[in-house]
Amino acid sequence: MSCFKKVLLLLAIIGGINWGIYGIWGFNAVGWLLGILAPFLLGGAIAFILNVPMRAIERNLMPRAKSAARFRRPLALVLALVGVLGVLALASWVIGPGIAEAVMSIVNQIPQAAKRLQEQLLELEEYLPQLEAIIAELEIDWGEISRKAIAVAQAWGSGLLSSGSGLIGGVVSGVSTFVIGLIFSFYILLQKEKLSRQARQVFYAILPERRADRLLDVLRLAERTFSSFLSGQCLEACILGTLFVVAMTLFQIPYALLVGVLIALTALIPIVGAFIGCAVGALLIAIDDPWKALWFIVLFLVLQQVEGNLIYPHVVGSSVGLPSIWVLFAVTLGGSLMGILGMLVFIPVCSVLYALFRGYVKDRLAQKAVPAQKWQDAPPRAAGKKK
Repeated sequence: MSCFKKVLLLLAIIGGINWGIYGIWGFNAVGWLLGILAPFLLGGAIAFILNVPMRAIERNLMPRAKSAARFRRPLALVLALVGVLGVLALASWVIGPGIAEAVMSIVNQIPQAAKRLQEQLLELEEYLPQLEAIIAELEIDWGEISRKAIAVAQAWGSGLLSSGSGLIGGVVSGVSTFVIGLIFSFYILLQKEKLSRQARQVFYAILPERRADRLLDVLRLAERTFSSFLSGQCLEACILGTLFVVAMTLFQIPYALLVGVLIALTALIPIVGAFIGCAVGALLIAIDDPWKALWFIVLFLVLQQVEGNLIYPHVVGSSVGLPSIWVLFAVTLGGSLMGILGMLVFIPVCSVLYALFRGYVKDRLAQKAVPAQKWQDAPPRAAGKKK
């Protein structure tokens, strides 16, 4: 049985066992197991993300200094962690004040907007007399609105206090999971060669040598694919954010840097992430000038076509070895099954499955000795040749 078939069979067996347990006892075995392993899975994910910049830093950090070999890896880990935190802090510094300013502007403009609406309706009175009764009823009592808002806030606060124990427990659990996962990721990164060697020893001790070789090949393929996807996704997000900053600056659309950084961050979510950034950016720009917000949406649609047809398939699709149509399929399937996390994970997962299936097809063609002429494209017919 090929490796591709074994992977599919293993997934089917796990899903069937979980479905049977859940149907009989109402117990989600996979969810329970994932809850126990959550800190270690999170630590593995953090280690994998940090390993991409850490590996590049370690490779170029005093490569010829033998005396620095002992301190190279810890220093590379610190620099990679500082770099990631620096990027997040810079993004927060750019986005936070802009969004806070926009929210305060919206709150301050609500009374003026209501007043302008009343004035515009009064201007229509001479053309539409039947609106007179409606306009008379539009007297807004801001004191009553404030009292209702306070009542809603009090109700929400009492509900929050009643469920305070559960909220505190969830926060404590989440923080502890993150701390344990972060410490676990540091251990993995500082001892990755030793852990890799021990894992190989276990594989060769338990499995036949041929199967252990095949399993290690699949794991190396998965590691290369996930690393390439992470690098390609970050590069694509930076390119898209830069395009928006430059284009918005040229067309004198406000909040160019803020919206560019926001779109770059949301573009880390494949395919649909940029649309989230567009919605927030259009709202921010509409506060300043609704017409410029409309032009921003037009600009977004143009740049989105460029990104979807040129940048994303070539930068991300080529980095993971997955054709464009399958990138779209992976994002759609992952989003349907697991939401945003599925969109991020399913592209490299589908890339690994695609590579395994492609290898399986080539092996089967070789075993069956099928002539290449039967599955290759037919040569183009000569222009002047008649049938």
